[in-house]
Order: sequence, then structure tokens, then C-alpha cells
Amino acid sequence: MIKSEEVRKLFLNFFEKRGHKILPSSSLIPYDDPSVLLTTAGMQQFKKYYTREKDPLKDFGSQRTASIQKCFRTTDIDEVGDERHLTFFEMLGNFSFGPVDKDDPQDFGKSGYFKKASIYWAYEFLTKELFLNIDYVTIFGGEKDVPLDEDSLKIWQEIGISKIEKRGREDNFWGPTGDEGPCGPTTEIYLEGIEVWNLVFNEYYQDKNKKLKKLEFPGVDTGMGFERLMKILQKTDTIFETDLFLPLLEILEDIPGEIKRKRIIMDHIRGSVFLVADGLYPSNLERGYILRRILRRTLLHSKFLNLPLEKIEEMIKKTIEKYQEFYPELKNFEKIKKIIFDELDTFEEILKNGLREFEKRIKESDSEEVLGEKVFYLYTSYGLPYEISKELLKERGIIFSEKADKVFKELFEKHRQVSKGENNG
Repeated sequence: MIKSEEVRKLFLNFFEKRGHKILPSSSLIPYDDPSVLLTTAGMQQFKKYYTREKDPLKDFGSQRTASIQKCFRTTDIDEVGDERHLTFFEMLGNFSFGPVDKDDPQDFGKSGYFKKASIYWAYEFLTKELFLNIDYVTIFGGEKDVPLDEDSLKIWQEIGISKIEKRGREDNFWGPTGDEGPCGPTTEIYLEGIEVWNLVFNEYYQDKNKKLKKLEFPGVDTGMGFERLMKILQKTDTIFETDLFLPLLEILEDIPGEIKRKRIIMDHIRGSVFLVADGLYPSNLERGYILRRILRRTLLHSKFLNLPLEKIEEMIKKTIEKYQEFYPELKNFEKIKKIIFDELDTFEEILKNGLREFEKRIKESDSEEVLGEKVFYLYTSYGLPYEISKELLKERGIIFSEKADKVFKELFEKHRQVSKGENNG
């Protein structure tokens, strides 16, 4: 069975041979990009090269780069626990900033490339290096003022892929991020029914009036989900049985209880270790609150499993052991453990009292309004976070409706204004 460490080397070596400068992952904290709280994609560290604000030849000696990027997304945080959703994940990517010379898959130089080289190399890496079979691919089928991506269609046909699905803008057109910026069609590669690799071709610029114009220097931005790829390569039932998670899964093996809770703990511990290693501290503000939230969820689900805190310490250690060779910033077990445990220890008493009061006060017969009031009361009187109460309600099959949510938020805003007045006074 091929190991994840081998796949990392294969990917980076493959693209290095093809003229790409191999770069380390950027931090999960995007210090020079105020548009996002955390790094969510491999291309983020290269944004200024796509817009020509920076010169890739000057900085990298090539118009081509490749990396394995640490990413963190909170959009699916409530779905974590199923077979495929994660907050922290890794993205394998290759990038071209133009100008395009020949766009020839046999050109291993330093100039930019576009659709042909991108597609051929993706196909070659998956089928020749990893010996995988492509199920099908998708391309942009055209919509409104943007035509069908005929180039990608012809290239895939030339390679010999017969199953090519044409999809709309929602599925196969990327960007821009914000009101204006580079954007373009995508082609996605599916293995065993799973979308594994997304190739983005930035050939347009959309202005504030939503008008598109062709870019002088088209760019390539690709991203392949590492955990998904390893699931397919190692033939596991879910991403959580791959060798990326196995050291953590083994710690939880003998603990009775729902697998969903175990997956949440594994994901959140792994994510916390990486966030803390990149300099993040738990707080009530923005990205610091993301870390606080996942640590609190970790503790909540640990309580439901009667999981001793020593097991969490073991999981922190195993995460560091698994990844520290590739990410040397993780080589600080004591510091990482201390930051995580300071937060867990602080929250433990709050959670204990909050859970007790939750059990006493919440009833299935509560009206929407009463539910909103009770969740607010638990927050202000016992410090039980809103998200934790919502999660507990969901587990009981009680719907926290929009109306209940509105009641909570109105009470919270009044409380905030009163507190503000008291502090100013």
C-alpha cells in the first residue's frame, strides 16, 4: 500500500521535473490577505503573481510553481463527522502565471502554460505515476456571455477520455473572489465518483459591472484534495481510515461510542494543532474564535464519549509525529499542548455546569420563543456557547428555528448594548 509520504514526494518531484519551483505551504494565517480569515486554497499565497503585482521570474526563477498547502475551511464545520467533510485538509497544486509560450506538455522549461499542459500532466500523474483510472471529467458547458470551453473538451477527447460532462457556471466556472478579478472555466477530474482534482483556467477578468474581458496573461490554478486522493489510493471506506488519520483512529479504537463523535475529535484536534503551530491563540475574535470553537466542540464530544484528556494529549503528539517532517513548524509539542490544554481546562468547568443546566431547563415542548430565551439564558448565566447549545438541541432532535435564532440574537444585542453602556460609564 502506497504511503502518504510517498505520494507527497511523487507529486512534488513530478512537477519539479516539469520546470516548477517547489514552494512550502504558506501559513494558515494569511498575513497579507485581509479578504479571508484563514488560508482556504493553494492559490492564495500566489494571488499577487496572477495580478502581476509581483514577478514570479524574479522571486522564483520560473513562471511555474507547485506546493502542498495547508487549508482550513469552516463552511462545512457542521457536516464534519460524516465520511468526507473536514475543516483542516491539504491541497496539492500546480500553478502557472503566464505569459504562455507553447503550452506543450513536453516543454519542461520555465515559461507559463495553459490548458493543454495542465490537462495532460494531471492525466499523466494520475494514470502513469499513481496507476489510477479516471471515471469521468467535467468541463464548462457555456452560459450567457461565456462560451463552451471547447479547448478542454478537445484536449480530453485527444487523450481518450470518453465520458465528459458539460456543466454550468455554478459547477465549472471559478471566481472572481470579490466584486472583480481574474476568473475562468474549470475542468474537474473524478475518480470512483469523487471529485479529486480541479483545474482552474483564469482566462477572463470580470470588472465591477460584471463585464468579462480576455486576460493578456492567462493563469492556471489547480487543486487536488490530498485526503480524498489517499482514500482512493489506500482503498479505505472513508478518509478517516487512511494513514493520515490512522494514528489518531488507533487511539480511539477501544473507546465505545458513536464514530461520528470520534471523527469530529480527530478532525478538530488535527486542525487545532496546525492552527496553533502557525501562531493562532484561542480568543473571542475572528480567526481566534474559530480555534476556540473547534476546541470546545472537541471537549463536548469527548465528554459524550467519556474520553480521558490523556487521550487528547496522545492525539496531539501523534499528529505532530505524523506531520512534523513535512511541516517543521509542528516541532514544538510542549507549546502546542499547553495552548490547547489551557483552553480545554478553562472550558471544562463551564461545560460541566452548562450541560447540567441544559438538561434541567430545555424541554421538547418549549415554544420557539422560549427556546431562544433559554439558549440566551444558558449563555449569559452559565457561559454555554450558542453553537454548543444548538448542537445539543440538534442531537435531541429539537429544531432551533429561525424564529428562535432571531429571539436569541435580539436578546444578545440588547445585552451587548447594556454591557457597552456599563463599560463606558
